[in-house]
Amino acid sequence: MSEAQKFATANKDYADHFDKGSLPMPPARKVAVVICMDARLDPAQILGLAIGDAHVIRNAGGRVSEDALRSLIISEQLLGTQEIVIVHHTDCGMLTFSNEYLRSHLQEHFHTDASSIDFLPFSDLGQSVRDDIAAVKASPFIPASIAVSGFIYDVTTGELKPVSEQV
Repeated sequence: MSEAQKFATANKDYADHFDKGSLPMPPARKVAVVICMDARLDPAQILGLAIGDAHVIRNAGGRVSEDALRSLIISEQLLGTQEIVIVHHTDCGMLTFSNEYLRSHLQEHFHTDASSIDFLPFSDLGQSVRDDIAAVKASPFIPASIAVSGFIYDVTTGELKPVSEQV
């Protein structure tokens, strides 16, 4: 059985017991979270979230990419988000490569130029969080009144540690 078939089977049980269909579209806790797609991270468990509490935007590295920013703008402007939280984590794959390496790898394997893609890798975990906080705050489409904070999640201990905007 494929993973897609397993998902469909699991969804049948989920749907049979589903009772959250009346939740409103805006997040109950008025927060949006940008967090890494790493399979070891369960944002609901890490942050104490229930279904309907928050908008959770996941991508490689939990980076405030152009698409993540698009989602944050929609969340804040149209759905009432009043706070944005950025979470990066230890032992992140984004610490293991550079743009140059991945572009070269793609060129070698696909014979196609990927030089226009910024994969947003980083070498300093704390600085990457600060950079993403700054990216949100620099957006002309996110009001200065929106609280923006950042954390580093430790995949070994499960601990969430705040990151100061200052170095």
